[in-house]
Amino acid sequence: MIKQTEKIDVSRETYSKLEIFQNMVLEWNNKFNLISKSSAEDIWNRHILDSLQLLNFIDDQSEKLYDFGSGAGFPGMVLAIATKEKFPNLKISLIESIHKKTIFLNEVKTKFKIDVDIYNERVENLRIPKADIITSRAMASLEKLLNYAHTLCKKETKLLFLKGKTWEEEIKVAQLKWKFDCEAFESITDKNGRILLIKNIRRK
Repeated sequence: MIKQTEKIDVSRETYSKLEIFQNMVLEWNNKFNLISKSSAEDIWNRHILDSLQLLNFIDDQSEKLYDFGSGAGFPGMVLAIATKEKFPNLKISLIESIHKKTIFLNEVKTKFKIDVDIYNERVENLRIPKADIITSRAMASLEKLLNYAHTLCKKETKLLFLKGKTWEEEIKVAQLKWKFDCEAFESITDKNGRILLIKNIRRK
């Protein structure tokens, strides 16, 4: 069953910070090519709002969130900005292997005084504690994401993956090697896209 995400509830102050962040991405994009030129023309919907919708899946019980392949901060930095006020006990870690992108992420961290960890490392090389939530957007296929994530998961860990129109096929391929519980939620920014909420992953 496909479900609709709820309205995103954030303060005016958070929206103002996200607008500043948006402008930082566009400014740095001229030199660092953080996002594609085509998506930069609609950065709010394509990147920020797309990332922000994951806020609906976070609750007070979550203390540790890892974002795989953070890139220019989508969805990890957007969530870090949005949760600073709403979920102050949530510690977010951004994992990005491309050095120039981590330079930008550290600049944003300093600008907004956000307590985030930024790892300039490949996900599979990290040796860090298990997470309550793992997010990822446009990094890898679902099968690969599960392979990266499984060592960082507890039984109750929530995996939140933003997927495009091939989401159903990706689930079928992943199910050849993995067992997991999965719910698909309609994206508010892409009628063909889905937010996959995955729990209880284990190898077949």
